[in-house]
Amino acid sequence: MKVLYHPDKTDMHLSSVLYALSDPVRLSIVSEIRKLGECTCGGIEVDIVKSTLSHHVRTMREAGVVRVRVQGTQRFLSLRKDDLEERFPGLLTAILHAYESSEEQRMSE
Repeated sequence: MKVLYHPDKTDMHLSSVLYALSDPVRLSIVSEIRKLGECTCGGIEVDIVKSTLSHHVRTMREAGVVRVRVQGTQRFLSLRKDDLEERFPGLLTAILHAYESSEEQRMSE
C-alpha cells in the first residue's frame, strides 16, 4: 500500500497552507470537517466528481491542512488543527470564521 505524505509541522509553509485554503471548494471541505470531525471522503457534501475531490484532498494533505487515514478502502479525513495552530496561531480560525460568515450571509440573501 502506498504511504501518504503528510508534512511534519515544522515543514509546513504559510504559502502552501494559504494556497490550500484559497479555493472555495477546499474551504467548504475544511469547514465540513471542522463541523463533523473525522469523516470519510464520501461523507463530505460537495458537488464535484470523485477525481476532483481527490485532487483537493491531496492539495490540502500535502500542505498540512488535513490528515488522511486509510482503513481498508476508506479514507478518513481530519483537520490538523493543533499543528496549524501551533505553527500559525489563529490562522485557521480566522480564515474559517471569515468563510463561514460569508456563506451565512450568502445563504440569507
